[in-house]
Amino acid sequence: MTSRPRKYNVLNIFMTFHAFPDEVQDRYCLVECVVPVGAGAPPNHHAGETEAFFVLEGQVGFMIDGQERLARPGDFVPIPDGAVHAFKAVGEAPARMLILNAPGRMHQQFFTGIGQALPEDFNGLPTPNEPDIPAVLATAATAGMTILPLT
Repeated sequence: MTSRPRKYNVLNIFMTFHAFPDEVQDRYCLVECVVPVGAGAPPNHHAGETEAFFVLEGQVGFMIDGQERLARPGDFVPIPDGAVHAFKAVGEAPARMLILNAPGRMHQQFFTGIGQALPEDFNGLPTPNEPDIPAVLATAATAGMTILPLT
């Protein structure tokens, strides 16, 4: 395996890459996330890259093509190709979930492009900071994603 950062602060979400696409024959990207209450991903869409979430702990509110869904531990949430979706941790405690992206290069590029690399021994939640919105939008566009305004 290539030596590279595997832990990132991405929009105040603690992400750990368990598999980068080039480590699994460019088939998928597997990321574990710890999402503080109130944090999440804004409405976005991306054609050509499948995405799915598996909630391990906590509660996560999802919006998929205008439909709201509350996911709890053990829930699997697939995102149809190209669907507008967003999520946010809700409830009393941070949520923990797995994100699977296939083939994953788009998400690897986006997550590592906007994320701040963290030390390998880091655990917990990153110190919250305000994202650089123009940089996030530019990185998303370069990766092939569209981030929509919050409504």
